[in-house]
Amino acid sequence: MKKIKLLIPVVALLLLVSSCISVRVVSDYDKEADFKSYKTFAFYKTGIDQVEISDLDKKRILRSIEKEMMAKGFVKSENPDLLVNIMTKANKRVDINNNAYFGWGWGFQPWFWGGGVPLNTVTTRTEGVLYIDLIDTKQKELVWQGRGSGNLSGSRSMEKKEARIQEFVAEIMKEYPPVAEAN
Repeated sequence: MKKIKLLIPVVALLLLVSSCISVRVVSDYDKEADFKSYKTFAFYKTGIDQVEISDLDKKRILRSIEKEMMAKGFVKSENPDLLVNIMTKANKRVDINNNAYFGWGWGFQPWFWGGGVPLNTVTTRTEGVLYIDLIDTKQKELVWQGRGSGNLSGSRSMEKKEARIQEFVAEIMKEYPPVAEAN
């Protein structure tokens, strides 16, 4: 019984921490690729030019990716091992909550005495998705892709926008290089 009482706060803390993660990340990779052989990178200008976001946001994303790649020991090169490409999406999300009651009396409707009316709330938010692709230049094939999704800040503050972009990129790049799964 004491073990259960000690475990409850730990589980509650883990749930709280996991619910605060603001960027959801998934990645996929080619199992045949030799990720240890990649040492240099460059940006795939042709693909990046097609991304439908502002040029300033593109610069912010590319600077963040460059920072993360260099932190992993990569060197920017004219003759790279990897080309980095990005893609973005934005989706409007509508959340409807109609489970709460507002009213008078004792308890909550419909189980106890009292009156009240349902309190419906509708909120909208923009969810952004950032894809980062790493392409092997010799094989001309995609070898790794990371995707991060989360709410976009509606703030007009450039500092907050920059911080949000850095957060997206850092969370995605934590998945690179991939760790081989043990069977």
